[in-house]
Amino acid sequence: MRDPRLGVEDIEDLRGTGLAAADLAELYELATECTVAYHSRTGWPFGVRMSYLRHDGRFWLTAVSGREHVESLRADPRLTLVVDNSGTGLPGRRMVAVRARTTLHADRDVKDWFYPAFAARLGVADPAAFVRLLDSPGRVVLEAVPTGRQVSHDSRRIGGDGRGGS
Repeated sequence: MRDPRLGVEDIEDLRGTGLAAADLAELYELATECTVAYHSRTGWPFGVRMSYLRHDGRFWLTAVSGREHVESLRADPRLTLVVDNSGTGLPGRRMVAVRARTTLHADRDVKDWFYPAFAARLGVADPAAFVRLLDSPGRVVLEAVPTGRQVSHDSRRIGGDGRGGS
């Protein structure tokens, strides 16, 4: 049973406010962007906003070799992806942070299935033109495999509006 004070009188213990499996699936389906947090080569934590495709329980993204996030992930494949409901129209404040390990792919087989699927996922007006744009010599596809550790939050599971209101 939910503590009626949670979100109204305090927000100290948020255990039990995670996303249910169906709500997590809905969030992954409707959100198209995530924040990717990683260890930069300088040692300073860094993050970048990226579009993603979720396929077979993995997150698939793309970027160009030489960019800071690609080269940092090449050196240290650990990252955290944060997906939230901003821009989805879903009510409440929902988010999930997923720890993952990344593999960088430059092979044709991966690019050939990923680019069209990615264009379809993003709903671009001219998928063929987007695929041609993506298919550049330095581009890699990032495969982020969750490690099993994730943290989520669903403000609808908190009393009031979760910010002290009733």
